[in-house]
Amino acid sequence: MSWLQLLINTPAEQVDAISDSLTELGALSVTWQDAADEPVYEPPLNTTPIWQTTRIVALFEEDTDPESLLLQLHAILPTDISLSYELQRLADQEWTRVWMSDFHPMCFGQRLWICPSWTPPPNPDAINILLDPGLAFGTGTHATTALCLEWLDQQGDLTGKTVIDYGCGSGILAIAAAKLGACENWAVDIDPQALLATRDNAAQNGVAATIHTCLPEAFSPLQADILLANILANPLVSLASTFAKFVKSGAPIVLSGILQEQAEMVKTAYAVYFDQLSITEKAGWVRIVGYKR
Repeated sequence: MSWLQLLINTPAEQVDAISDSLTELGALSVTWQDAADEPVYEPPLNTTPIWQTTRIVALFEEDTDPESLLLQLHAILPTDISLSYELQRLADQEWTRVWMSDFHPMCFGQRLWICPSWTPPPNPDAINILLDPGLAFGTGTHATTALCLEWLDQQGDLTGKTVIDYGCGSGILAIAAAKLGACENWAVDIDPQALLATRDNAAQNGVAATIHTCLPEAFSPLQADILLANILANPLVSLASTFAKFVKSGAPIVLSGILQEQAEMVKTAYAVYFDQLSITEKAGWVRIVGYKR
């Protein structure tokens, strides 16, 4: 079995009309992609951002006639919309295995590995975290997560430490801290799906007993030994005074999810409460580390 795939590059203002028309013509799925390397980092709340040049990808049954499909599409679209398109035939594949092949064990620092559950750890004696890609953000593939994991790897033994992972996503940082010896780890996120993913991942890694999950409004302030927050620049700025209350004097705070051009803005907000603020860059993103005054 195969499928007919139609790819259309179009300006943002035409995306909805074309997508609705493709659905009307029987598309099995309609998805949107960035067609011009134009990432969207911090969209306003309650909005669905669209790239200025968007690629619409529609999938149809294999017996769909391409010429007839295009004629029907032109007929129902407004006359001022012109199409730049490409048609492809997709052969059937075992899609789960194709997806799985994209993810491999990754090493962060000297001893910390993130491994998908279907792949044996390359180094059984290392600190291995089993983590599969899922709905909640954070598998180590993004530079912001890598920056935080590399920092944790550098800290040595965290035995007896209390750690906050604020904006936990998949729970990857809380789990890494637990694997490094931290005895109490708080995973906080605004998304209940992230908290569920964190609990599942913690159980898979045998550290569920040390990891507590909660929404921000349910989090009781405590004096942690380390706070990690891999979110975005604007929320980080607004949370500076709150985070200062969550850590002991002299304790480190690790901030990521920050674009390089946003680093000084975030650093300025945290300089009120933290000393020795340092910036580390990776692939256009930065990590800021400071110590509670």
